[in-house]
Amino acid sequence: MARKTFGALLIVIFLWVRPQGILPERKRVIRVLEAAPAPDSPVPSAPEPAGPPADEPAAASSPVSSTAGPSPASSTSPAGDAVLLEAVSVSRDYGGVRAVHEVSFSVRRGTLTGLIGPNGAGKSTLLAMLAGTLPVSGGTVMYRGQDITGLPAFRRARLGLVRTFQLASEFKRLTVMENLLSAVPANRGDSFRGAVLGKRYWRGDESAAVARAEGILQRFGLERFANNYAGDLSGGQRRLVEIMRALMAGPDMLLLDEPMAGVHPNLARRIGHQLVGLCNEGMTILMVEHELAIMDEFCDPVVVMAEGSVLAEGTMEQLRARSEVVEAYLVG
Repeated sequence: MARKTFGALLIVIFLWVRPQGILPERKRVIRVLEAAPAPDSPVPSAPEPAGPPADEPAAASSPVSSTAGPSPASSTSPAGDAVLLEAVSVSRDYGGVRAVHEVSFSVRRGTLTGLIGPNGAGKSTLLAMLAGTLPVSGGTVMYRGQDITGLPAFRRARLGLVRTFQLASEFKRLTVMENLLSAVPANRGDSFRGAVLGKRYWRGDESAAVARAEGILQRFGLERFANNYAGDLSGGQRRLVEIMRALMAGPDMLLLDEPMAGVHPNLARRIGHQLVGLCNEGMTILMVEHELAIMDEFCDPVVVMAEGSVLAEGTMEQLRARSEVVEAYLVG
């Protein structure tokens, strides 16, 4: 009995110390060409801060190739010409507690809209209902003029509405490139016919997906980390992987839940510049964030929530002049 106990203890210790096993699994390496920035690349209009720490990548300032931009449906419409997402009297109850109370607001195409509020205001709950990861207790969610209130999250993602979460949820034992490829909506290699006919049938799909991922990696300055395990990256880099993986799904609109939480301020500003660039190319973004300086610099308009309801909407300059907004942050 003692021998069995000792043997079991050794196995547990070994699994704890070396979870990858005696011989770790082979890592799939995909060659990524590190393209040099073009000499005539435009400089961002806002001043760039000093470079981030050594473990954080500097986001590329050159424009991204067409393979890394939003889907064609979003890039053909001028920015701000129509409402893309609308919440109409949306509510969420937890037993006798109403976390979100009849929230109504809209997001116009091509805008980077901010969503702020004190802790417990209901921002993440609202974002979850818009994305379909949490059912509404009442109200309607409209996307591109279509009622999507009853659609699950994966159906909304297929329509172009994609969400990221507060906590990084990358696949730690997959490489950065594999994380991005995991978000490709459809691949013929996943079908029965693809399994029967083999790589010749779906090689073109994979090549196109890899090319798209390379473009996104180069845009965000992470091409040199393409074959690194995602779990080995810094916190800021993992946040970038989340955003890049969402872009691989080809969305029209991104719902970002605190994408800059725990990120070095210099890298946070670079992420902000990239998000503005995406919106200039036709993407629409609704972003929850606690850093008001980020909202002030990059978001217009900004929606303020407090105690589960929309309190105000406007530019940060306008919101700072409203006593109820100041009171919500100081008191609520």
